[in-house]
Amino acid sequence: MLTSRDRILTTHVGSLPRSALLSDLLVRREAGETIDHTLLAAEIDKAVADVIEQQAAAGIDVGNDGEQPRVGFQTYVPQRMSGFGGESQRPLNRELKEMPELVEMQRLRFPRRGRNRNAPAAVGEVRYLDDGAIEREVGRLKTLAAGRFAETFMTAPSPGIIATTLINQHYDSDDAYLSALARAMRPEYLAIHRGGLVLQLDAPDLAMARSINFQDKSDAEFAKICEAHVAAINLGIEGIPGDRVRLHVCWGNWDGPHIYDVALEQILPVLTRANVGALSIEFANPRHAHEYGVLERMALPPDMILIPGVIETTSNFVEHPEVVAGRIASAVKAVGDRERVIASTDCGFGTFAGREYVVAPVVWLKLAALRAGADLASSRLWGRSAA
Repeated sequence: MLTSRDRILTTHVGSLPRSALLSDLLVRREAGETIDHTLLAAEIDKAVADVIEQQAAAGIDVGNDGEQPRVGFQTYVPQRMSGFGGESQRPLNRELKEMPELVEMQRLRFPRRGRNRNAPAAVGEVRYLDDGAIEREVGRLKTLAAGRFAETFMTAPSPGIIATTLINQHYDSDDAYLSALARAMRPEYLAIHRGGLVLQLDAPDLAMARSINFQDKSDAEFAKICEAHVAAINLGIEGIPGDRVRLHVCWGNWDGPHIYDVALEQILPVLTRANVGALSIEFANPRHAHEYGVLERMALPPDMILIPGVIETTSNFVEHPEVVAGRIASAVKAVGDRERVIASTDCGFGTFAGREYVVAPVVWLKLAALRAGADLASSRLWGRSAA
């Protein structure tokens, strides 16, 4: 994995806005409706090429395919695996329970979207069946992104976020389900690694699930649950060098109050047990912008990169480059090493098809502001003009 050796590198968390047509096709396919698969394939190719061009134009160093082929960052999994059916009974976020006005706001804002809270459940043994889809994704990205980025990554969901979204209705225990998912997802993780791409594991369960699936637990109990989720990650990526894997953790990519979020200090000791080379964590989120101090008190392992979110992903405000540069400076101070910081976004901009908080033109402006802020920070950190 590249480090910021002569300037602060830039990346993002993964998902980028999809066109209305592509979103509609993906949602309809997930719902089992009849669609034109030739049209879908053509739209995916077009969309991936477009988001690669937009990332490169904005100055992103470490880019990807924007998750354009997927209906959601984790809810696409049943399309490639056996054992899923019916409907999960995923708990409602604690804040949504207490503030039903937020539920109505979401309903009005996103009238047609993919299956998230009502995703399929695990009703049988989970097995990975279709490696053709991931091979096509890897091949498409490598072809279209050739020469456009300093490094290229591809996302995949962690066992824990699958388990907390596609609820277990088959296995005897949650640990058994986690282990089964780790083994089942391993072919996808390996395909991304074999393709020469950096693997990003999306694991919002390691923070977000505190206020959803485990809202009745204490912070200490939640930390123990996270230990099992990290163990499942390590099982799934066994044999893949840690410096080819980055782990994304967040508190949920939505514009709610986040008053019940677990504090970073409660989970950071567990996160650092993952056999990965980088941690991607929200820091532009107003509820967590102060938590750089946690990293000063609880240092990352000396070989671990921090990928801080310095761009917020649920509003159409475009951050000033000076704000971005200041956030990067805070990250570098917390880590104590400018080379182990890669500037990023808090989360994705297209987490689920049909649910985008930020309009596409603003996304590209935000990514350009990320580049401009990184250049400002680089000039100050290296004492010269950014390379």
